[in-house]
This record gives sequence, structure tokens and C-alpha cells, in this order.
Amino acid sequence: MAPTEGWSVGQVGKGSEMLGNIWFIASFWMGLALFASLVSIRLGISVALVEILVGVAVGNLHGGGHPQILHTTEWTNFLAMLGSGVLTFLAGAEIDPASLRANLRASLSIGTLSFLCPFLGVWLFAQFGLGWPMRQAWIAGIALSTTSVAVVYAVMIEGGLSSTAMGKMLLAACFITDFGTVLALGILFADFNIWLVVFVAVTAVTLWYMPRWTQGLINRLGQTRVSEPEVKFLLLVLFFLGGLASTANSEAVLPAYLLGLVVAGVFLRDKTLVHRMRSIAFAIFTPFYFIKAGLLVSLPALASAVGVIAILLALKMGTKYASVWPLARKFFMRSGEANYTALLMSTGLTFGTISALFGLQNHIIDQKQYSMLVTVVILSAFVPTIIAQRFYQPSVRTMSAWGRLYKRRIQPKDAPPSLKG
Repeated sequence: MAPTEGWSVGQVGKGSEMLGNIWFIASFWMGLALFASLVSIRLGISVALVEILVGVAVGNLHGGGHPQILHTTEWTNFLAMLGSGVLTFLAGAEIDPASLRANLRASLSIGTLSFLCPFLGVWLFAQFGLGWPMRQAWIAGIALSTTSVAVVYAVMIEGGLSSTAMGKMLLAACFITDFGTVLALGILFADFNIWLVVFVAVTAVTLWYMPRWTQGLINRLGQTRVSEPEVKFLLLVLFFLGGLASTANSEAVLPAYLLGLVVAGVFLRDKTLVHRMRSIAFAIFTPFYFIKAGLLVSLPALASAVGVIAILLALKMGTKYASVWPLARKFFMRSGEANYTALLMSTGLTFGTISALFGLQNHIIDQKQYSMLVTVVILSAFVPTIIAQRFYQPSVRTMSAWGRLYKRRIQPKDAPPSLKG
């Protein structure tokens, strides 16, 4: 029987019109986001991960053809773009500047090698082992060099470990790793022209004054204005710097991450502001980004790439482990704590998908390569986290004891005077 048998042309046209209605499209996307939130709460895993998986599942209906109601449109792409920028900003704002300074030697060493070794390892394997051109291999290296702040932060909160010295050091190391990721993405794919000079100069001046401007706005206008001027101000600067970055053919996540870092101190003093920003981001922007990221994954394209995916996952985790574990031991962690640290630093999610999607949207990699990279990123959010929590989960007492040992042996040598004691 023909699909339209028993239907008039008008009825078919009306049904097609309903599926293309902007309100129905919006409600369908938000319905997927709500479903992902409920599953995330039920299973206790990152909502970003569930949103990606929902996008993968729905996007591969009808043999991989997207139903009309799930087609990306100009406005869904715009909301997804805002999602990546605001999410990157919030990731930078999660870093406690005092903790970063207090554990600088350990965080900087672990974070730097945690980015550098996987980046070089995956890049070289993709270029010389898989035969990918250099720019495609760079995207692979960047996407699989990341550490997921979202996953590590969720694990710390769930276990009550975020307030311990070791927990803060881990989050600071995640920042260093992901800063290397966004820096590489911004530099390797930048078009060096006069606009790049303008972008760097304006960004440097803006970052210098942002803490003072933001705090001054809050002090002058208060924190309870219904019109939310401080939130609008932050979004204004975020969008403006993102526009400059795009004009310079760089990546907007770089100024967003730096902007989040410089206002992190203001966020720590004003919890209301950070809750407002999170509510806006996770309710409106980020679901469109993560669902779209999953929507672009082609399951049929993965059927012939299972072996490559397994090798890339092993390479990501292996290089992370080989670079982090010896440093963790050097900084006075016992074997179990070093294993725990190395495994959590092997996770990936947010910046991995941002990097892969950047490569796809700028026609650097194709959909099959994108699908492989995002699959590895998703697996890296699951596999090392499960192993770490199942076999090497330290106690709050153990992680706090490490902080006292580190402070006694290392911190007095390299901490600022205000942090010694």
C-alpha cells in the first residue's frame, strides 16, 4: 500500500506543514532535551552524554535519514553555536583561581602532559597510521587530547570530593588540559591576518578589565534586578569576542574559555550569578548543541570503523595514563590515587565534541571521521570513569591527607606568600 493511500493531497500537505512548523520543531527538540534530563537523573550520569546519545538514536531513524521535524535549521544551528560558547565560558568559570595557584606545580605539570602526549600520539597515528591529511590529523589529536571538566566535576560532587585538596587539584589540571585544547584549536586553524591582531589586542584588554567591570556592575546595580543586567553584560562580551574570533577565522571557544577564567573569582563570590548563567545555558542553549552533535553521528558509517575506534580509544587512554600516572606518583600520590587521577584525566566529552564538530562544520573532516571521533569521545566518558570508581575510588580522608602532604613538601617552595602558612 502506498504511504499516502487513504489521504487527500491536502491532508498530506497539512501534515508536512505541521512537521515543518517552527513551534513543533522547537517542542520536539525540547522534548528530547527533557527526556535526556530525566534519563540523566535516573541513571546518575552526565546530561550532556545522554543528550548526545539521544541525538545519535533519533538522528539514525529511518536508516540514517533524519525525520523532517529533526532537520537542523538556521535558528537551531544558532542556538547550538551559543550553547558551545556559553558552555565553554562556564567551564572556565568553574576553576577556583586560589586552588589553581595553590596547586600550581602539580596542576600545571599533569595538565600540560595530559594534553600534549595524547595530542601528539593521536595526531601522528592519524596522519601516518591512518593516512589522514595533516589538518584532519590535527582535529583528531585535539578532539582526543581533552579531559572532561563536566565528567570530573560530576564525579567529585557525587563522591563529596570537590572540596578536598586533591579534588581541587584535579579540576585545576583539567583546566590546564582543556586550555591547551582550545589554544591549539584557535592557533592551528587561525588565519593570520590583521583581524587576528585586532582580535588578540581587544581580547587581551577586555580580559584585563572584565573582573573589575563585572564586579562594579554587580556592586552598582545589585544582584536582584529582574532585568538581569549582569547576565546580559556577560553575554554581550561573550558574543562580541566570539564575533571577533570568527572574523579572524579563529574559534570562538578560545575567548569564551579565557573569559570564564578571569571572572571565576567574581562567580565564586556571587553564587546567584553563576546559578543564573547555568540555568540559562542548560535549559536553552546546550541541549541544542549536544543533540545536534549526536544527530550528525552516522551509525552506518561506523560499521566498518570498529577497529579504528578501538585503537583510537586505547591510544587516548594509553597516552593519558602514561603521561599522568608517573607525575601523580612524583607528587606523592600512592599507587591507587595515581591510578584514579590518571583514569579521570583520560575522560573526554564537551571539548572533544566541540573540536570534532568544528572540524566537520569547517569541512576539515568528513562525516565518517566525525562519527568515529565523537564515538571515541563518548566511550572515553564512560570507560575510564567506570574503572576509576569501581576499582580506585579514594576516600575523602585520603584525598584530604594528600593535600596536607603536598602542602608540607611542595607548596611552601612555589606558592605565593598569601597562600603559604
